[in-house]
Amino acid sequence: MKSIYPYWTAPKNIHAFTTTRTGGVSLAPFASLNMGNRTGDNLEHIVENRRRIIQTEQIPSEPYWLTQIHSTIALDISQIALQPPMGNINSHQSFEADASYTNQPKQVSVVLTADCMPVLFCTTKGDEVAAAHAGWRGLCNGILEETVKKFSSPPSKIIAWMGPAISAKKFEVGIEVKQQFEEVDPKAQIAFRLIDSTEQKYLANLYLIAKQRLQALGITQIFGGDYCTYTEQDKFFSYRRENNTGRMATMIWFD
Repeated sequence: MKSIYPYWTAPKNIHAFTTTRTGGVSLAPFASLNMGNRTGDNLEHIVENRRRIIQTEQIPSEPYWLTQIHSTIALDISQIALQPPMGNINSHQSFEADASYTNQPKQVSVVLTADCMPVLFCTTKGDEVAAAHAGWRGLCNGILEETVKKFSSPPSKIIAWMGPAISAKKFEVGIEVKQQFEEVDPKAQIAFRLIDSTEQKYLANLYLIAKQRLQALGITQIFGGDYCTYTEQDKFFSYRRENNTGRMATMIWFD
């Protein structure tokens, strides 16, 4: 089991990581550390995988698992108490959202991905954190902006990390996707490279678009964007590559 830790300037009381696909008990096509319970995998395997991560990463409390719907809903979990015991998937409360924020210590924000971009946020003081699930729809429609709105700190005091996602080398989209991004921000045009003029196919750079959006909000401390879930098959699940596959979890909390 080998997690990926953000290389960023977060305070020492911030804890954050992304799981990889190795070190769990799930069988193919979910081999082996599948963290997603809506993938069709054996739930007992997912419970064991999550237990291993909770133990290995010394997670202080049950993470706030979301039912992700490619929305722009960012949930403030600071006032929500979790009832189920740790690891009990069947009795988990269901939160339909694509980001969660908290200003309470030891509350764990988490998102699941397998090509979509996980984006983590913390303040320079280490007293607010958030995790966002930024697939192309959520990114286009404003999930990052809605997440940042939850913070009391100004954007100049917020640090962001873009976790493992599909890179510009492999994320092929049609012109309609490019047009949707350009309608929101014309500068997004530079994040698309034409690869088929007949069928109007492009390669899209989600990392660049996310960076543009974060900078537009006034966030200057932006890190990550170094991985490709599609090409790094030994490390990551990829929905584009395999379709029927597992999910990585990206978590953050503070002491």
